[in-house]
Amino acid sequence: MMTTSQGAATTLPFILRRANERGQANHGWLKSQHSFSFANYYDPKFMGFGPLRVINDDRIVGGSGFPPHAHRDMEILSYVVEGGLEHRDSMGNGSVIRPGELQRMSAGTGVRHSEYNHSSTDTTRFLQIWVLPESRGQRPGYEQKDFGVEARAGALTLLASRDGRGGALTLRQDVDLWGFVAHRGDAATHRLAAGRRVWVQVVRGRVALSGVSLGEGDGVALNPQAGDVELTITGASPLADVLVFDMG
Repeated sequence: MMTTSQGAATTLPFILRRANERGQANHGWLKSQHSFSFANYYDPKFMGFGPLRVINDDRIVGGSGFPPHAHRDMEILSYVVEGGLEHRDSMGNGSVIRPGELQRMSAGTGVRHSEYNHSSTDTTRFLQIWVLPESRGQRPGYEQKDFGVEARAGALTLLASRDGRGGALTLRQDVDLWGFVAHRGDAATHRLAAGRRVWVQVVRGRVALSGVSLGEGDGVALNPQAGDVELTITGASPLADVLVFDMG
């Protein structure tokens, strides 16, 4: 069942969110595509999916970025696809996030941070992902890890989870985030436990999801009755990249 944060639901086994149907924002220095309602973009049918609240596909031109701004009570993930994202925050963290790396910032009671393109000339592309925490008012936190790209090609890799098992980043919510980086013809099956729901986001390349053809930027919501998630890379890109959110 697809459930938004406003409680709307449907009995379809899956909901397609095609890339060209997403919200669009063009600020000159930033081009962003919103899978769910965000800022000035509002779609009552796509307010989120379970605790998954935001998936923004952001492209920042060289020499630009987000100046210091505040967040609270949100688990914020940054997944860099191309280029480098320079991060600084009020907790004292400073780093550059590059392809293959995932950063988790728990805003908790409040944190300020900035995000800039590390390059003065090249565009940086990254996915900004927000997950609602299980409880409010927690202490802010931060993690960053390089999971590699080629090193994990061909297999589902756990990138983040509530318990941080297997070296994954920790999330303050019942969400397992899996990454599938693979070549044409590679396949994987994600076993879906009873009562779980899944959002699949294609970051790049083309993939068949249980027979449904998906391209870059497409997303799919699967209800608990949809069965296992079967992924097969179909495009000719050197590498395809898919994120799978398994949520309680």
